[in-house]
This record gives sequence, C-alpha cells and structure tokens, in this order.
Amino acid sequence: MSLRYRLLGLTWLLQFVNYLDRVSISVTAPSMMKTLQLDASQIGLIFGAFAVGYALMQLPGGMLSDRFGAKTMLVGAPLLFSIFTGLTGLASSVAVLILVRFCFGLAEGSSNAAVYKVVSDNFSTKEAARAHSVWLSALALGPAFVAPVVVMFLTYSTWRHVFYFFSIPGVIVSLMILLMIPGRKAAVKTERVERAERRKQWGEILQQKTTWLLFVAYLTFNIGYWGFVGWMPTYLALQRHIDLKTMGYAASVPYLFGFLGLMVFGTLGSGVLHRRRPLLVAFGGLASACALYLTFTCNDVMTCLVGLSAAAFLLYGMLSPYASLVSHFSPEQARGGFAGLINTGGQIGGMASPLVVGYIVKASGSFNGGFLFMIVAMVISAVSFAMLQPHIARKSALLVNAQA
Repeated sequence: MSLRYRLLGLTWLLQFVNYLDRVSISVTAPSMMKTLQLDASQIGLIFGAFAVGYALMQLPGGMLSDRFGAKTMLVGAPLLFSIFTGLTGLASSVAVLILVRFCFGLAEGSSNAAVYKVVSDNFSTKEAARAHSVWLSALALGPAFVAPVVVMFLTYSTWRHVFYFFSIPGVIVSLMILLMIPGRKAAVKTERVERAERRKQWGEILQQKTTWLLFVAYLTFNIGYWGFVGWMPTYLALQRHIDLKTMGYAASVPYLFGFLGLMVFGTLGSGVLHRRRPLLVAFGGLASACALYLTFTCNDVMTCLVGLSAAAFLLYGMLSPYASLVSHFSPEQARGGFAGLINTGGQIGGMASPLVVGYIVKASGSFNGGFLFMIVAMVISAVSFAMLQPHIARKSALLVNAQA
C-alpha cells in the first residue's frame, strides 16, 4: 500500500476513535442527567465546554502541524484525549465535567487541522473531495457504532464504564501512527518559512474574501451539525419517548445515511460537480434545513426518523466537498494554519449550538425552538457557500493560465 493511502487509512482510524470518545457523551447524557441530577442547560454547558476547547486549539494545532509536521500532532493528540476520556468517567460534579471536557476538546482539536494538511499535501484538488470523504466517513460510522455499544454498556453497567472502555482505542491508534508512518513523510511538502514571510502570507490570507466566506459558512454549518450530533439521542429519548434499548438502534440509522451522504457527495465533488462544489454544498445546506423542519413538525416517530436520516445524509454529505474547498483555497505553505483558522469558525458554531439549544429546551420544555435555530443557521451557511462559486471558478482559471 502506498504511503498516501496508508495515511488516509490511519487518519480514518484516528477520526473513528475521536468520534467514539466524542459522541459517547451524547448517548450517555440521559443516564448522566439522572445520576448526577443535571438539567438540559447543564448538559448544554458540558457539551459546550468541549466545543470551546476544540475551537481554541484549531489555529494553534494547524500552525504547529505546519511547523513540526502533521505526524507530531497525529501521534500526540490521541494519547491526550484518551486520558481525558477516562477522566470523564471519574467526574462527579458539573464543574469537574466542564473542566475535563474542555481539556478533552483541547486535545482533540490539536490534530484536526493536521488531518486536513495530510490530505492537501498528498492528494490533488480534483481528488480531494473523494479523499476527504474517506476519512470523514468515520464521523458517521463512529456514532452509528457508538450508540448500540454504549446502550449495551448501560444495560449491564454504568455510564462511567463507557468512558473507561473508550479511553483505550486512542492509545492504540497513537502507537500505530508512530510505528507505521515515517518521520516527516506525513508532511511531505512542509517547508521552513521565514518569520517575515509567514507574517506576510497570513496578512494575505486574512485579506481574502474567500477566507471569511468559508469562515462564516462553516460556523453556521456547525450550528446545525453539532445541534444534530449533540442533541439527537437526547431528543429521541426526551421528546419522542423512545426507550433506551430502542434508542440504541434507532439513533444509529441516521448515521448510516450520513455515511452514504459522504460517499455520494464525495464522488460528485471529485467528479461531475468538481467545479460546482460551492453550489453542491449550498444545496446540501438548504435541503438539510428542510429535513430538520420535517423532523420536528411530523407527528409520528417513523417520519421523525426519516427526517433525521435525510438530515444526516445531507449534513455529513456536505463535509467532503467543504473540506476540498479548504484544500482548494489554502496556500501551500500554510495549509495546516489555514484549515485551523476555518475550523475555528466552525467550532465557534459548535460551541454556540449546544448552549443555545440547551437553553431553549430548558426555557420552553420543547426542542422545537432549537430546531428552528439550527434551520436558520443552515440557510445562512448555504448562502455563504453559494457566494464562493465565482471565486472557485476564478482561481481555477488562474491555475490553468499559470500552467499554460
């Protein structure tokens, strides 16, 4: 197997383990609320603490991957987040849970931009959407796997044992990356850039309209995405009254559709719609808003699951062409930092979403207002992505002229 496909496989495994650790708290939330006597607002604070830490480390993690290579970040991050996964199971108060999940977010956030850098350094812009869809598929398969496994643990044990068990896989992945990837090869195009030149480059990045369109588009996308990922199991349990055992399997179905969406959008983004990727993502945003509206306005559980499955197909599907747009607009010598900057915007949305949805649920006693909040955000995201279309066409023309 060539190095670049080995890298892709290991980044898939890393993200799969990331999501085992990250999403398990969404499924255990009802049990944690009962044991620790937490309300929806407090759970929202715990979810949000992760998002704050994750957001704060996006840009530093990307810049460190540019400076020291992606492998350094990909080896260190899973060791750290495994520690904080285990500590989550030991926590017994809201304050401790908030601190541990904040540190967990810092650890996970340190490697995110490095994954984008690995793909950008080893795959062409034409291949990028499909390549991103491969490792991003772990984001859908991880939650699909986690729900029945967590429910099994909760049936025979306690929510604390879930976090003890999920602290193990990250250590194994870290060792695999350390042993299977040569020293600096994970960042084959990393070059040492002088400090003055680096400042000039960042000045140009911050002046680009495309940078801020991507920033806003991903910020608002994450309001919908993290509202969906963070609250769906709790929504099914509290508002749709699906019992714990049924929820384990029902909550997995939308994520399987999410995996399918990644494959479909990734193929389209690297194929016939390669030059229309911003419009492809914009379509996904508008359609997902419609699916979320169907979810909370329907009267029966089956239609609700149909709406959630459609939303998952579209929300996850948007991720692969979005990620290829980050690769497309990133400067070669600052790919990690650029990805970190855009991801910072995304995680601001990820931080706001659970807090706002949790507050709305507590204040109204219903998830309906939370869904409306996510829907408005997805419409704004779709408009922002659509505005990137003229810029991607212009940059593609410049690249063709440069090669002529």
